[in-house]
Amino acid sequence: MQQLDLIPHLFRTEFRKITAVLCKQFGMEHIQVAEDIAGDTFLAAFETWPYKGIPANPAAWLYAVAKNKARNQLARAGHFSNKIVKELIATTEKEDELEIDLSDQNISDSQLQMLFAICHPSISVEAQIGLSLRLLCGFGIDEIASAFLTNKETINKRLSRAKEKLRGEKVVIEFPGETEIIKRLDAVLTTLYLLFSEGYYSESQDSVLRKDLCLEAMRLTYMLIENETTNQPSVNALLALMCFHASRFEARKNSQGEIVLYDDQDVSLWNDELIARGVYFLNKASHTTAVSKYHIEAGIAYWHTIKNDSQEKWEHILQLHNQLLVTEYSPVAALNRTYALSKVHGKKMAIVEAEKLNLYGNHFYFTLLGELYKGIDDGKAKEHFVKAYSLAKTNTDKNTIQRNIDSLMLLRGPS
Repeated sequence: MQQLDLIPHLFRTEFRKITAVLCKQFGMEHIQVAEDIAGDTFLAAFETWPYKGIPANPAAWLYAVAKNKARNQLARAGHFSNKIVKELIATTEKEDELEIDLSDQNISDSQLQMLFAICHPSISVEAQIGLSLRLLCGFGIDEIASAFLTNKETINKRLSRAKEKLRGEKVVIEFPGETEIIKRLDAVLTTLYLLFSEGYYSESQDSVLRKDLCLEAMRLTYMLIENETTNQPSVNALLALMCFHASRFEARKNSQGEIVLYDDQDVSLWNDELIARGVYFLNKASHTTAVSKYHIEAGIAYWHTIKNDSQEKWEHILQLHNQLLVTEYSPVAALNRTYALSKVHGKKMAIVEAEKLNLYGNHFYFTLLGELYKGIDDGKAKEHFVKAYSLAKTNTDKNTIQRNIDSLMLLRGPS
C-alpha cells in the first residue's frame, strides 16, 4: 500500500481504537480531549512519515505517539479533574510511564462499552448514529454530514450537544448491569440496523450502495457476538440479516452505478460464503422463544437468497411479511409485502392492496405501482413511473425509473 493511501486507511482502522481506549480511560467528560489526542496523533504521522519514511510497524508507532500525547496532556492537567489525574497517575510508578492499554482485548471491550454509552436514551437516534460513526467507525465530520444530507456545522453542533448531554447525565463508559443490558441492547441494535440501512440504500452521496457503512455496522454487530454478555439471539439475527443483504452487494448495481432490481440481478454474483454465514447466524438466533423483528427480516432476506423463482419461495416470503406487519407495522414493510403478494396471488390483487397504502410522498410506492400495472394498463404504469421520477431524490433512482418509462414508450410505439 502506498504511503498516501496508508495513512487514510490507518485513520479509518486505528483512530476509532485509540479514541475508544482514551475515552474509556479519561471518562465521558473528556471525550473531546480523547478525540483531539487521536487526531493529533495522525497529524504527526502526516508531518513525519513523508520525510522519515513509514515505520516498520505503523500501528505501533501511532499507539506510541498517542500514549506520549496523552501523557503530555495529563502533565498539563488543565482539562482534567484532579480525580482523573490522581487515578491515572496512581496506576503507574511514574507519570511518564503512563500506560495506555491498546491490547486487542481492551480495544474490543472499550469499543463495545463506548457503543453502549453512546446509545443512551438521553440522546436522539440521529445523535447516536453520528457519534457511532465518529468515535467507533473513524468517519470524518464531512462524511457524517454527507450521510445525514446536511453540513459540517450542523453535525458539529449535533455531536457537541450529544456529548454535553452524555456528560450531564454522567454516563459511564462501561457495560450496563445485567438487568439493564437487554433494554440498552435494543437501542444499540436499532443504531446498528439504521447504520446498515443507510449504507444499503444511500441517498446521502447519490449512491445506490455505501459498503463502508454496511461493513462498519457488520463489524460492530460481530463484536457484540464475540462478547459473551451481548451474544444474544437478536444480535445473531441482525448479523444474519446483514450477511444475507451483503451477499447480493455485487449484483445490486451495474457498471454505471445504477441499481439493479431484484428480478434482474445476476445470481452468479451473489456471495455464497456470506449466505452460508447468514444461515449460521440465523440458526444460532433460533435458540430462543422470543422472536424479534430481526429474526423475521432475516428470514425474509434468507428466502431472497434462494436462487429460483418458485411459488414456495414467495409463499414463505409473504407469510414472513405478514408476521412482520403484526410484530412491527411500518409503511415500508407493507409496501414490500405487496411485492411478495404479487408474486403469489398476481398483480391485480397486489394493485388493490398497494393502492390502499396511499404512500403519495414515496417514490418507491409509485415505482411499485408502475411495475404492477405493466402489462395490465401501460398508460397507468407510465403515469406512476413519471410520478416516481418526480419524487426520486438520487440520479441513480431517476435513471432506473427513466428506463422503465422508455421501455413503455417503445412498447406503445409512436403516438
